[in-house]
Amino acid sequence: MTATAEPTVLAQVARAGRSATNRRRARAGRLFVAPNLVAVAVFTLFPLGFSLYMSFQRWDVFTPPKFVGLSNFRNLFTADPLFLIALTNTVVFTLGSVVPTVVISLVVAALLNRKIKGIGLFRTAAFLPLAVSSVVIAVVWQFVFNTDNGLLNIMLGWIGISPIPWLVDPKWAMVSLCLVSVWKSVPFATVVLLAAMQGVPDTLYEAARIDGAGEIRQFVSITVPLIRGAVSFVVVISIIHAFQAFDLVYVLTGRNGGPETGTYVLGIMLFQHAFGFLEFGYASALAWVMFAILLALTVLQLRFARGRSWEVDRGLG
Repeated sequence: MTATAEPTVLAQVARAGRSATNRRRARAGRLFVAPNLVAVAVFTLFPLGFSLYMSFQRWDVFTPPKFVGLSNFRNLFTADPLFLIALTNTVVFTLGSVVPTVVISLVVAALLNRKIKGIGLFRTAAFLPLAVSSVVIAVVWQFVFNTDNGLLNIMLGWIGISPIPWLVDPKWAMVSLCLVSVWKSVPFATVVLLAAMQGVPDTLYEAARIDGAGEIRQFVSITVPLIRGAVSFVVVISIIHAFQAFDLVYVLTGRNGGPETGTYVLGIMLFQHAFGFLEFGYASALAWVMFAILLALTVLQLRFARGRSWEVDRGLG
């Protein structure tokens, strides 16, 4: 009887010790996580909730907030002609920067997806534009795009092309923004796509070569379908960055989105209403409209990518 009871008591003591240890570890874990949760609540959740609340108010700092319901959203869509201009320019800028970024990054990644020396150095160098402030990049490109003595027009003059008003003409100003955005975005996108390409099994390429497929055919039929997830990631991130563009536009073409309204994008419009006109309620409504558009575009892109991935998996199976 005593011999049987001793192991039982020892087992209970061991379980109690483990439970106490687990509770201490759980408390320690909560203590470590608590500061991060507080930071998220203070710097993310509260601003989001407050901006949603302000989108239904009229507030200019000098007078108390006044509830206006959906008036800010209604005025945005029906009474503000600049919203349509800003939305159109934002869509043009997004298409003009995202499409070239994805295409160029795919081509560069495919060229680098070979066993060559120095690839590690390139990956490191590819992130350098990301380490530089967008404001610094914009200031440098201001000198490059200068109409009279900019580097780009000087080089064009060598081949007999007249100076182009890069930042003076509304149409060329948008082209200039797209060029800078692509230059800044391609390195990161290339590294992401290159990493995905290096995960494609070599046996698939060997089988394709045996069947007589060339490199272009291999790229279109094997590489692109199998890295669709990475491509979708690059597309979504690029769309978000382009849709929220502000700093490049502000430094390159001014706080009013000039010349005229050639580069008047949603980011500039949001800045003007929030910090220029002090219309915080109207600016909050605009911010939530931008969020809704980005959310819809992201969901559509992810659903499209998921559907195409299912087709690829079924084809490979």
